[in-house]
Amino acid sequence: MTTSVGPLVSIGILFLGLLHAPTCAHAFVSPRPASERISPGTAQTEPWRRPRSSLQLAGFEEAWSSYLSALEADPLLVKSVTAGVILGAADLSGQAIQQAIAASDADGDESASGGGGVDFARFARFAFFGFVLQAPWNHFYYLLLDGALPPTEDPLTATTGIKVVIDQFIQAPIFTVLIFGFLGFLEGKTTEEIKQQLDEDYVDTMLANWKLWVPATAVNIAFCPPILRVLFLNVVFFFWSIFLSLKLNKAEEVVEEI
Repeated sequence: MTTSVGPLVSIGILFLGLLHAPTCAHAFVSPRPASERISPGTAQTEPWRRPRSSLQLAGFEEAWSSYLSALEADPLLVKSVTAGVILGAADLSGQAIQQAIAASDADGDESASGGGGVDFARFARFAFFGFVLQAPWNHFYYLLLDGALPPTEDPLTATTGIKVVIDQFIQAPIFTVLIFGFLGFLEGKTTEEIKQQLDEDYVDTMLANWKLWVPATAVNIAFCPPILRVLFLNVVFFFWSIFLSLKLNKAEEVVEEI
């Protein structure tokens, strides 16, 4: 099974376009009860494939078309690569924010001037997390969820509400524990250290999670076609990963100060 390099390279262009192009909202149409797979003969009738003048800027329309083609050909791989790129970028943003805060707090302290470099190991951990765990987990989770509760043509139904409740009050608490554990083990933390971090940060993390992810999940399940759900989740996860990056690495900074 082969996947051309072009569609994967276009992921970076796609991500930037999704963050800046308001017309990306047109992609979030009511989910179809049919399978995620799109037959070649119906490609031009899909709302997210129709040419739009604003998408023609900077080759975004071509990148979007290439991305969708790759997504249909190898959905798990493309979702994983997308998540790796987005979560890696989120950690770099988190590092930049941390350094800006540290520089502001230091207020000319020379001892703080030596830590301005990029922590590539930390960046790699988040990118690896996106590629290996975040995207595959959500890919199969949504397949299971839609299999048990098929999408409805009307976005605002009891089914949508039930799926949001399942997602945020059953799936999210479990997945958050996995995030703490997975990234902790990659950092070389012991089980006791991970448990201590969960004791200190889990409740605050879940409260922040629900503020962002309850409405985001409602939009995702109600309006995104199944094939684009993980992509929408990844874009929102960019901002959530900045929070996680800052949250999970604050204890590391405290140790270094001591």
